[in-house]
Amino acid sequence: MSAINVTSEIGKLKKVLVHRPGKEMENLMPDYLDRLLFDDIPYLEGAQREHDNFVKEMEKEGVEVVYLEKLATEAIDAGDAKEEFVDQWISESGIVSESVKTIVKEQLLAMDTFEMVLKTMEGFRRTEINSENFASSLADLMESDYPFLVDPMPNLYFSRDPFATMGNGVSINKMFAETRNRETIYGHYIFKYHPEYKENVDKFYSRDDENRIEGGDELVLSKDVLAIGISERTDSRAIEILAKRVFEKGAFKEVLAFDIGEHRKFMHLDTVFTMVDYDKFTIHPEIEGGLRVFSLTPGENGEVKIVEKESHKLSEVLAQSLGLDSVTLIPCAGGGLVDSAREQWNDGSNTLTIAPGVVVVYDRNPITNDLLEKHGLRLIKVPGSELVRGRGGPRCMTMPLVREDL
Repeated sequence: MSAINVTSEIGKLKKVLVHRPGKEMENLMPDYLDRLLFDDIPYLEGAQREHDNFVKEMEKEGVEVVYLEKLATEAIDAGDAKEEFVDQWISESGIVSESVKTIVKEQLLAMDTFEMVLKTMEGFRRTEINSENFASSLADLMESDYPFLVDPMPNLYFSRDPFATMGNGVSINKMFAETRNRETIYGHYIFKYHPEYKENVDKFYSRDDENRIEGGDELVLSKDVLAIGISERTDSRAIEILAKRVFEKGAFKEVLAFDIGEHRKFMHLDTVFTMVDYDKFTIHPEIEGGLRVFSLTPGENGEVKIVEKESHKLSEVLAQSLGLDSVTLIPCAGGGLVDSAREQWNDGSNTLTIAPGVVVVYDRNPITNDLLEKHGLRLIKVPGSELVRGRGGPRCMTMPLVREDL
């Protein structure tokens, strides 16, 4: 039996992966927020409290929660791959000087594996290395005004993006931004060496593939239909490659590609809509009018057949893909210009469904939450005033590993 089983967005959540925000958050600074894809700086202690509460609420619902940092540690130890991991991490770190690489490698290998994994997430400040060691590299000297020898990975608590589970398999993703692409190294080692995940898990995409794709754009609508956003973060060519591979494995019968445009406010498909019940979705009000949608299905001789959907109405496309007469689209904050813009910014439509009609939301979006409750949903409201500063909601912070089939 596969260790991965995700055949919907709403089946009862049994096991989920998260990353607890760590010291990487304390390496955010105002001058370099754009480089690290942040708009603000969360307060680490507050973010950790909120995250711990988020985990506690999931556990109260019977969800087994596992941590990325712990699985990566177990995988590296199981594969006796500590030096292999460090060498690969350093090769992607941006360090130029061979002497500095040697110093960093020695420091990492001297740590226990868990401490080492956390340190690779945290990054290295230049002050952690004796400045005399930079003299052997002109490139390193030219970077002397930049405070980091190796950038932190503050986006890691959005564990939805670096790899994505679907069916009985996984896509280990090629990320849009170089600052995030290093995050996928942990998934690579988990699915290469971890005793629970190295076998019986289909591999649909590799971090070494050329074209970008991120987990926030990958939604499992049903056991037969996968939805993927063509977005700022996900390239259409990657969708074709992934579709071909899932069809070869017989994992899905159709991939729907939603063209949501390259906008920060439509960063991922799960920013635009999330599924909350058998026939209900939260949506970004600005896409209610419609989107171009392409249907990818298995063609002849292993090729992929691509047809544009006649209807651009999101409700009609979703209803058809789910075999329903109709679906209900619930716009963030009811669609009003001011309230929707504010609550969408605070991820009002990015929700985590842990069972049909049971949804985890941020408590800071009262208008949207009241509307969801009026549609018969049971909400688990969690504080997120620090977590949301990274521009992500409950779905962004979780990667389901096992859901019950519907």
